[in-house]
Amino acid sequence: MATEPGRTYTVDTEAAARHIEDIELHDFAPRPVAKFLVAFLVGAVFFLLPVPWQGEVTVPFDIVVSWITGSFPNAVGVYALGIIIAGGVLTTAAMTFDAETLGYDVSYFETSAVFWGLRILGAVLAPVMFFKLGPGWLHTPGTGGLMWGTLVYSVGIIIPIGAIFITIFVELGGLEFVGTLARPVMKPLFKVPGRAALDSLASWVGSYSVGLYVTRNVFERGGYHKRDVFTIATCFSTVSIGFVGVVAATLEMLSLFPVIFAAYFFCVVVTATILVRVPPISRVSEEYIEEPDPELAFSGSPSDYFRLAVSEAVGKAKEGETFRQAATRGFVDGLKLTSLILGTILAVGLGATLLSANTPVFQILGEPLIPIISALGIPNAELVAPATLVGITEMYVPVLLVTEAAPKARFFVGVLAISQLIFFSSVGPMIMDMFKDVPIRFRDLVALFVMRTIILVPLIAAITHLVAALGIL
Repeated sequence: MATEPGRTYTVDTEAAARHIEDIELHDFAPRPVAKFLVAFLVGAVFFLLPVPWQGEVTVPFDIVVSWITGSFPNAVGVYALGIIIAGGVLTTAAMTFDAETLGYDVSYFETSAVFWGLRILGAVLAPVMFFKLGPGWLHTPGTGGLMWGTLVYSVGIIIPIGAIFITIFVELGGLEFVGTLARPVMKPLFKVPGRAALDSLASWVGSYSVGLYVTRNVFERGGYHKRDVFTIATCFSTVSIGFVGVVAATLEMLSLFPVIFAAYFFCVVVTATILVRVPPISRVSEEYIEEPDPELAFSGSPSDYFRLAVSEAVGKAKEGETFRQAATRGFVDGLKLTSLILGTILAVGLGATLLSANTPVFQILGEPLIPIISALGIPNAELVAPATLVGITEMYVPVLLVTEAAPKARFFVGVLAISQLIFFSSVGPMIMDMFKDVPIRFRDLVALFVMRTIILVPLIAAITHLVAALGIL
């Protein structure tokens, strides 16, 4: 649907809840039912099915991404180099010329002057990183090596591959099915539509990149207003289950993976429940950027919700694209989004990791926290204190700081690092660049990181002592 540039919409949120008898359910015709079921199974298998692989249990999505980046690193490097440079060039064209002059509409790449500069900087840095130019400290495993060989490669592959399968799932009824079933939890607890459960699920089992892609997709169709987007992007862009396993293995606590994951899940739920009710999230407007498509106000029994979920899913599958159309559009959209954000991630992330590795900033900032960490009964406070703050640069760095610490300290930092969610090597610039029409600002993300940390430190300290008291740690 074409809309006027810059126009926003609002809806009446006080509509009375309807019951199952008041709703005309879709006919369960064989073809749309089959489309929904196949799409649902394809998405569920790709993102959720546990599969043993190289001595670990993971999901097909992780296997595909790991196989591509591991088997063809040079090809992935060339692809990353090309798509970052393309993003910089297309943004410059969009910011400099109009569609009539170019003969092609590149308005998708229009952005603010700040992100234009960051995309150009990313395009300049990409050849430096690819050809390993410049000083050696730029390419160490904890700075440039981490950013280029791990994060840029992973995000560059994750988004377009994930977009293929998530678009099939979304366009053929999966969003309606999951969203309807999740409404009784998501709305009262987190003040977001039930469909936001899919964004969160995509982050948990796949990657925050895929979760954010879903959020952007639904936002552009009128399914979310600005506060929904702000909430989902900052509270549910979680690190994946697989990466929790990486953190546990790094801390030599893989045997405690279920405990670490349970603590992580609990912390994400608690912090989201609190933060959605206070500024800055609570002050974001409820405006839509497209014609609003809010969820139907509904009330009923669990079986009523299930009937409605299946009906909504089948209705969407009937109207939706074919599998090929959805897969093709998802892949193209994924590539466009990747070209939009990968240069920004490289530019901001490299700066963040260099700051962490080569300056004493976080050690200085962490000094006042040492007595607090000690008072909470966490050992190795001199290591843990800076680790509570350095996660704003890259969530894996705090874990590396405490690999030699006592078990309680390692458990505490491991759960904290994956629960803080906001870090500027990747997710921070990605959110700001993808949702500049919300807008989500740098100061908001820093404030939310601090607020999350204030909530999490005593909470995780209590969990750590509980786990130790139970003899698990």
